[in-house]
Amino acid sequence: MDETVIRHHIPKEKEGTYYELPFEVPENVRSLTVEYAYPSEGRGVLKDLRPTNTVDLGLCDEKGVFLGWSGSARKSISVGEFLSTPGYLTKKIGAGTWRILVGAYHVEDGGVDVTYKIRFAPPGRQLYFGDLHMHSTASDGVFSPWELGARAKKEGLDFIAVADHNNYAENLRLPFVPGITFIPAVEWTHYKGHMNFFGVPAPLGDSFIANSQDEMRKVIAHARAAGAVVSVNHPKCPFCPYLWEDDDAFDLMEVWNGPFTPRNAKAVDWWTDLLKRGRRIPIVGGSDFHKPGVVKLGRPVTAVYADAPSAQALLKEIRAGHAFLSESVGGPRLELRYGDAFMGDETTYRPDVPVTVKTDAKNVLFVSDNRSVKVRVRNGEARFLAKDAKFVYAKTESARLPGRVLAITNPIYFKEEA
Repeated sequence: MDETVIRHHIPKEKEGTYYELPFEVPENVRSLTVEYAYPSEGRGVLKDLRPTNTVDLGLCDEKGVFLGWSGSARKSISVGEFLSTPGYLTKKIGAGTWRILVGAYHVEDGGVDVTYKIRFAPPGRQLYFGDLHMHSTASDGVFSPWELGARAKKEGLDFIAVADHNNYAENLRLPFVPGITFIPAVEWTHYKGHMNFFGVPAPLGDSFIANSQDEMRKVIAHARAAGAVVSVNHPKCPFCPYLWEDDDAFDLMEVWNGPFTPRNAKAVDWWTDLLKRGRRIPIVGGSDFHKPGVVKLGRPVTAVYADAPSAQALLKEIRAGHAFLSESVGGPRLELRYGDAFMGDETTYRPDVPVTVKTDAKNVLFVSDNRSVKVRVRNGEARFLAKDAKFVYAKTESARLPGRVLAITNPIYFKEEA
């Protein structure tokens, strides 16, 4: 992240005035942050009534557009295409001469020295955390979509999918919660299984009803034609399992639903078996949160590497498998690579190149189609030689509760030899 520092002196005679302080913004900036500091000691209990130095802050872009004003309430503000400090416009960052708006509200005799630090974040892949399965008051949840967004923000999430049962009405009026991306979603809730349709507000057409395999396929085909990405939900749940005959009707598999229990372990086993049979199905996780209780919002999370936190960009990377699942935002992180290939990618096997995982976990279990190997993490990395493997994914489990997954990645796939 590049940084520009401006050291600026405000003389006493500028007190009570406003003026601009220019700075240059380079090309290819994703977001920028302006942080400032100056000496401002109060005078006892009356410091709010008789302040000493008080310098206010605002910002204009390269075209002179007024972006926002925070007075002296904030010592740091940010502006970007997808997220800005409350009170500031969200916009794409353009190169050129921007302007800090200086408000010299109170200036002591002799003036005041202000240091402005402007940091520029470049574009590129970032890690975003989200919960892809929850319900609102539009079906059987107890919180509105806005309340769910506010709770998600408190949990440190970046995106959520409110997937109400067979109902898309709320997708037509999704709320704005700063810092939270709402991915439009509907949970197609059927007696033979549940599926989430992601990415389009109204994926069901005129009816969600299907009473045969052919009718089920028509529902899926309609949703896909509308642009939806289809995920099978909690496929091994004993109360609402996936009972359709087809195992290729979905694009994603929710292998982790709510707290990790045996039903999720069975879903991981089924997913692994499909991988061995040649299927390439990215995995996702979601809390299935309805109300406060054992099931908690943001547990688990789907952690996605994407260029931007827009719904379109996130779904593109989720569909590509550029993601891992973890028990929470603060849970273990796993970054699976093979040379230049990233989890979700296909590559060519080379005997001298190991599969690697960068992680904050202590141990990693590498799983391929021909073996599973537990490896101790050293200096934040674990390695595995994937000899003769068709795929490899990684997971880490609880030391106290064997079999309880704490984090799991999508696979890296190896090309079949010609």
